[in-house]
Amino acid sequence: MLYLVATPIGETSEITLRALEILKSCDIVICESTKEASKLLRAHGITGKNYEVLDEHSTAEDKAALVPLCAEKNVALVTDCGTPGFCDPGADLVRLCRQKNIPVKSALGASALMGLLSLSGQRLDEFVFRGFLPAETESRQRALKELTKEKRAIIVMDTPYRLKKTLNDMKEHFSNRKVLLTLNLSQEDETVLEGPIDKVMSSVPFEKAEFMLLIYP
Repeated sequence: MLYLVATPIGETSEITLRALEILKSCDIVICESTKEASKLLRAHGITGKNYEVLDEHSTAEDKAALVPLCAEKNVALVTDCGTPGFCDPGADLVRLCRQKNIPVKSALGASALMGLLSLSGQRLDEFVFRGFLPAETESRQRALKELTKEKRAIIVMDTPYRLKKTLNDMKEHFSNRKVLLTLNLSQEDETVLEGPIDKVMSSVPFEKAEFMLLIYP
């Protein structure tokens, strides 16, 4: 069986009791980084686990090799932070397991997306989740141009070191729309900024940070 175990996006204590039970009892932990996963488990007194790596560099063969483990053992899939299978390679493993009729269960927990939506204070019954924008300039500009046609709320994210680049892109394409920017959610330096993109950009206190951006309708 494969368990999708949500891990903290900030504070180490932000993890459910069920997640800890699964991590304690499972035979194998599949993770993006053994360093990050073992650090989290040690913080909760869990040691002696067997780890397998599934990250952005994993090949199709690497992913396929994990499927028999999920069929024969109790396996926990974690990401460095948040819910596995959401904008990460874990989705491929989930699909492969389903194709083989291997049970997959979810242990819910911290979500930067839900945190962003709840902090907006708006009833956003409909929104477009764009996720990570392309890194390559031409593809990125095409994606942004397509998004300008969207009238619903839009949510984008990117890697921490592309924070400033993403904000500059938003200024170029969405200068007339209000935004909400969350930085380092659930951490001591958590910051939430809202307003016109120019105002938000001038108030950002970090060169890089974990972030999500909501563009209001």
